[in-house]
Amino acid sequence: MKEKSKVWVGKPKHVKPGGAKVVAGKAGAVRKRPASAGPTASVEASVAKITPARLAAFEILKLVGENKGHSDELLHSARVDGLSPEDRNLTTALVMGVLRWQIALDARVRGLLQRPEQRLAEPVSIALRMGAFQLLHLERIPAHAALSESVELCRAAGEPHATGMVNAVLRKLAAAQKPGVRIHESVAAFAERLGHPRWIVERWVAAYGRDVALKICEADQHEPVEGAMFAERGGDWPVMDDGSRLVGEIAAAAMPGAKRVWDCCAAPGGKTLVLAKRLGGAEIVASDVSAKRLAQTEARLRRYAYAERVGFAVADAAQAKGVDGEFDLILCDVPCSGTGTMAGNPEIRHRLKVEEFARQAERQRLILKGALKRLAPGGRLVYSTCSLEAEECEGVVDAVVGAGGVVRVPVDGVMAELAERGVLSGEMGSAVRDGALRTLPGVHDGDGFYAVILERA
Repeated sequence: MKEKSKVWVGKPKHVKPGGAKVVAGKAGAVRKRPASAGPTASVEASVAKITPARLAAFEILKLVGENKGHSDELLHSARVDGLSPEDRNLTTALVMGVLRWQIALDARVRGLLQRPEQRLAEPVSIALRMGAFQLLHLERIPAHAALSESVELCRAAGEPHATGMVNAVLRKLAAAQKPGVRIHESVAAFAERLGHPRWIVERWVAAYGRDVALKICEADQHEPVEGAMFAERGGDWPVMDDGSRLVGEIAAAAMPGAKRVWDCCAAPGGKTLVLAKRLGGAEIVASDVSAKRLAQTEARLRRYAYAERVGFAVADAAQAKGVDGEFDLILCDVPCSGTGTMAGNPEIRHRLKVEEFARQAERQRLILKGALKRLAPGGRLVYSTCSLEAEECEGVVDAVVGAGGVVRVPVDGVMAELAERGVLSGEMGSAVRDGALRTLPGVHDGDGFYAVILERA
């Protein structure tokens, strides 16, 4: 991780970037203390009053908001690893909780501002969100601790003028009664209550119905549970989301006698491990367009004895370059918007724009077409995404299959076989939709995934 993305724990960052600024006052212009001069004594005093967990969470949230890091990477940085187990747990709870509930928290805070339309400085907003999240969702945190440290975070970030407002708003929130349960909620109301952008919830309502969209939003507010879908777990099975593992299981069962297998977008490697464990006699090639991500994948797989025969190649699947020959089985788990994984990747909801779906779909079509060039006659390819959006799933497959050369194979038979073999711990018939896999958070265990089987004619 680059130096600028390090997490601030116990050592304050400069209060304002840039040089000195001139502020007009009654007695004329007053030059503010330049950031290069270092923190003031008051900033140092504020930092001393804040626990390392809250300092770390504040800085991570600031970096995520500035698009300078992903929450998962930052929460596993060396600085966070250096915290006590208790502080690490609190840092993780604060970061993930604030990101999951940010839209709802901002709505509650706006209602308590004297001027709800005013735009707050980002450090002030983060301090308010952290305080509000602790008051509303962390019952074991004393209200005075959540309130006082949020005020000190604001002061430590160089926003002392806002401390009175932060104190007043959080006191009002602590004293307010929890809102009652409405008999009927509009889509806009439950989207806000459950911390989701209205526009994407409206898409889910149109695609899956109101009740399912509500379940998806509710599931996104909790950490996904691993292992509930499968009878076999623990031991030397990789730790991964159930949706990801199910895609790997479907791919392995789609062509059990495969001799050559290509996982063409392999990072971070969980599905590759499933393929290696299930297809003991196959030659498996794991590739990724990113050399860095592939190196991380290789390091992960080398910890599993059954993955020792997996080969690795930096390759651009869209160009069908970087690997040689044809394959009996190809897993094409393409990069996507990730709307099915918002429980574990909550910041997606804050960054995503509707135009992203078309951009992703264009890239996905190129990858699928490139991968199909390496599919042997009679071979099978599993195309999958962790997106809930039709543009990235059915739309991509329809466009490519329509060009000819491949046919769809209904996933129903493979799912039935997995159930008969005892791989699945429960009935999963509702996860099959129009011959393809479609898991939905809140309806099925794990993340939301789409997968379809294609066969070379």
